[in-house]
Amino acid sequence: MLEVIPAICYVQPMITGWMGSRWHMVQDPVANKRIFLDNVDNYPKSEVMIRMVRPAVGDSLFTAEGADWRWQRRTVAPVFAQRNVNALAPFMTKTAERAASRLTPGSEHELVGEMLSATFDVICDVALSGRDHFDADVYGAAILRYFETVGKASILDFLQMPDWVPRPGALLGRGAVKTMHAMVSEAIEARRNDTGRSAEMDDLLDHMLKAEDPNSGRKMNAQDLLHNMQFFIVAGHETTALALGWALYLLASHPNLQEHARDQAKAVLGDRPATAEDLSRLPYVRQVLDEAMRLYPPVAFLARNAAEDDVLGGREVRRNEIVFLAIYALHRHEMWWDRPNEFDPGNFLDTAVKARHRYLHMPFGAGPRVCVGANFAMMQAQIILATLLARHRFELTDRAPPTPVMHMTLRPDPGVWLKIATE
Repeated sequence: MLEVIPAICYVQPMITGWMGSRWHMVQDPVANKRIFLDNVDNYPKSEVMIRMVRPAVGDSLFTAEGADWRWQRRTVAPVFAQRNVNALAPFMTKTAERAASRLTPGSEHELVGEMLSATFDVICDVALSGRDHFDADVYGAAILRYFETVGKASILDFLQMPDWVPRPGALLGRGAVKTMHAMVSEAIEARRNDTGRSAEMDDLLDHMLKAEDPNSGRKMNAQDLLHNMQFFIVAGHETTALALGWALYLLASHPNLQEHARDQAKAVLGDRPATAEDLSRLPYVRQVLDEAMRLYPPVAFLARNAAEDDVLGGREVRRNEIVFLAIYALHRHEMWWDRPNEFDPGNFLDTAVKARHRYLHMPFGAGPRVCVGANFAMMQAQIILATLLARHRFELTDRAPPTPVMHMTLRPDPGVWLKIATE
């Protein structure tokens, strides 16, 4: 998918082309603000994107539009209020401790796999109070299978062929969908039948079962719960694990910057794992993660359809035309970033962030549809990364560097292999 982005996108704010129909690729912060905020209703998610994710997450918060999206957002937003996220932080600390303990000094580890295991631990604990209904290996394999089949964009999508024209991966991914849905459905049904559960043990599923739209009082039915929990579980660990994997690779590639991050982490934490209360004293860890997601945004490419005629960046956009949002190119654009392809956490000093247009860094989207779990994701990523850095030093191996490959998310191929240094 990254190869679909023309080289000119890294030096121009917007390009227009023709492939079956007219399309636009936008790398302009002012145009992004119009798409994501000022005229958001005019740019619903493209069927290219919806086709890739709907089999897994149905008409969930991620895929819904209009009134259907608004009631779900009103219902779910309180679940991810900061006070609830803070209450879940101890689970993240325990997971960070386990993740650090699994890394053996003097040995090589594939860090994306390690981080997927760690963030899956978190999501199981905070979403479902454990793994009673999940086999992590089976579920993880199903996610990967889905990404490599249904989750791959097809040239047929960009040619806007109708849905009844078979896509190569659609049939191959059905088993993965069935596996994931069966596990989530079993967990939801078990919770509904657990009448003796203590209110003090509330997790994400408990909150979702109780949640209701403050305007209408509407609650989620069984299908709503299945699709939204499925989305939270997949997105809640996959994207965070990728951000951590890329961050560790970048730090191993820049030993002097890693030492700066380690010095800060060790000064604050000593030998203990990080907690939510530590994060305000670990600003460089946050900068590292933000910069890693600039260079390797977990979701690197989005698409929208223009519902009505509009103007973006002084250019006419006509009804039904596709607007591609090349986040990967936006984050590495020569007009907006000094040394755009270099790893520099200084890009996220407070002064630099305040001086930059808000719509130039969008790892979680932006506007009213910004990722509802962004605070949750960043908290767990910071807790895990700070704990790892306080305990270990990471070094490159003799293996070839990973290549970014995008299906639904931007994964390093064939993974991030690093050596855990001996002190």
